[in-house]
Amino acid sequence: MNSGLLLVDKPQGITSHDVVARVRRLAGTRRVGHAGTLDPMATGLLLLGVGGSTRLLHYLVGLDKQYLATIRLGWGTTSDDAEGEPHEAADPARVAAVADRAIAAGMAALTGEIEQVPSSVSAVKVDGRRAYDRVRAGEQVELAPRRVTVSAFELLELRRADGHLDLDVRVDCSSGTYIRALARDLGAGLGVGGHLTALRRTRIGSFPVEQAAPLDGLDVAARILSPAEAARRALPVVSIDAQQTIDLGHGKRIPAGEAPTKQPLAAIGPADRLVAIVERRGDELRVITGFPQEETTP
Repeated sequence: MNSGLLLVDKPQGITSHDVVARVRRLAGTRRVGHAGTLDPMATGLLLLGVGGSTRLLHYLVGLDKQYLATIRLGWGTTSDDAEGEPHEAADPARVAAVADRAIAAGMAALTGEIEQVPSSVSAVKVDGRRAYDRVRAGEQVELAPRRVTVSAFELLELRRADGHLDLDVRVDCSSGTYIRALARDLGAGLGVGGHLTALRRTRIGSFPVEQAAPLDGLDVAARILSPAEAARRALPVVSIDAQQTIDLGHGKRIPAGEAPTKQPLAAIGPADRLVAIVERRGDELRVITGFPQEETTP
């Protein structure tokens, strides 16, 4: 099986690890990893590295993301989404009194560079253990706020019902942003509570979900992107010749030439082969991560 990157559209109700396990069987290798999980409730884009391309995932994790989501205002939950235990609901009259302009102001306050406290059932590690494992063990978990960027928080549709409001939204954000936390904080700011009821990841960097394959019937060989194509879509590129390919493969530095100073860079050699991820040091390029040429199997 060729090394490369797979774009998979995760269905609802399974974990990201379930998807990895399925792809391992289909690809005939245990060398499969992901560039960021989705909760079982969520659907949408997963980036999976196969074979040696798992080394590339480190450079994809930090790409910006886009989501479509539904936020329900009226009560919060223990997990900030529909899978948690509900908190006490707000008075229906108070929910009904929430004005459109107040919602717009609340969303605007959560746009830009903000301090966000992740959900207590998130995958953030606390003293080496995942927060959700500590919560399941009965511990009280308080996570420190982190700085994230929400570049767009757009209301697509508002539906008013008895005792709650449903907001369909689009969110463009930096890696590490929790959409559940946006739902929680929007509801808290409006004084009625809030949680997430639906989430779909529609883009990671320049990889859109429209180019992803459904998990059912997935043909790995037909859908896999080459390492060079995947790197080209995520990183600036420097083209190298055959001798430079050999030199980088031996861990040597090569002249930087006109290579951009932005780091890291994908060094792509003859036959459109991803040779290494490199960084510029003065007038030279040095290897950060090498991609040895792999034998392909049918």
